[in-house]
Amino acid sequence: MEIVFATNNRHKLEEIGALLGKRFRLLGLQDLDISTEIPEDHNTLKENASQKAWFIYQASGRNCFADDTGLEVHALGGAPGVFSARYARIGHPTFPEMEPAAGNIRKLLLEMEKIEQRAACFRTVISLVWNGKEHQFEGVMSGTITREPSGTKGFGYDPVFRPEGYELTFAEMDLSLKNQISHRALAVEKLIDFLMQM
Repeated sequence: MEIVFATNNRHKLEEIGALLGKRFRLLGLQDLDISTEIPEDHNTLKENASQKAWFIYQASGRNCFADDTGLEVHALGGAPGVFSARYARIGHPTFPEMEPAAGNIRKLLLEMEKIEQRAACFRTVISLVWNGKEHQFEGVMSGTITREPSGTKGFGYDPVFRPEGYELTFAEMDLSLKNQISHRALAVEKLIDFLMQM
């Protein structure tokens, strides 16, 4: 079964491709020669995921899904949340000069420098547009923000997020372990359960 994942992020394609296995042929936007920037200008993960999925469905005419993921830190009132990917560009003119993920992590750790309560969660929302109808799936992984980055695997905030019940950050875990427990894995599992009923 062929399905499009509305992303150019090769890390996400690799992660979700491993989760989907051989049951599905997963295509990214590069496979469809779609280079247009996908809009995601809403204030919630659900709205952004929906916007991206419909945009690519209408552009390609193919069944597709899109995700939006945010890191929600309780002590920061849920920030960076929907702004996770561009957090460093908000209010800190020096951080955009850094590689985006490094800038995001640096800003987060500086803001949390004197905060003892470091509980957080990763939240992923997937919007699937299948034959013109939309379906949404959500996965949440609780954990804590470490005081310094650790690990070289994964991407985004993975070096500073330690999932609940583990001593490793996401960036220290093998992909196979992360794919069993992550927020994205939980949302994709719901997506797969739905697709298997097709």
